[in-house]
Amino acid sequence: AVLLPTVSDTPRTDSALIKDYFNSFLLKKPQGEILSGDIIIGTNWAQDAGIYEFTMGADGSKVKGRYSFVYIFEDGEWKISHHHSSVMPEAVLPTPITKAEVRDLFQLWNGALATLDSTKVAARYSK
Repeated sequence: AVLLPTVSDTPRTDSALIKDYFNSFLLKKPQGEILSGDIIIGTNWAQDAGIYEFTMGADGSKVKGRYSFVYIFEDGEWKISHHHSSVMPEAVLPTPITKAEVRDLFQLWNGALATLDSTKVAARYSK
């Protein structure tokens, strides 16, 4: 099986690595709910992909993510063959900036000018 989890950069490609991931994740006491999804069924396999949300019982926080599961019928049971999960892009956007914070950005630029170092000034500009 393959697990590409939400909160780890490490692909989990065997039972030991999958268990290791859940040893940490389960400490948050997650409870998931599918919000929307699409299912495709084949011979001895099924796929479910969509949006789910977890409520972390440990602190009450919520995490919305995209998911995909591929299930296979193995040894008389449905098992997860592939699971991918990623945080919704909106969840990783910065918080909105205030007018006062925008004005403070000028001070960062102005401070770079005061160093008389063109590298520091140039570093205040986007790529």
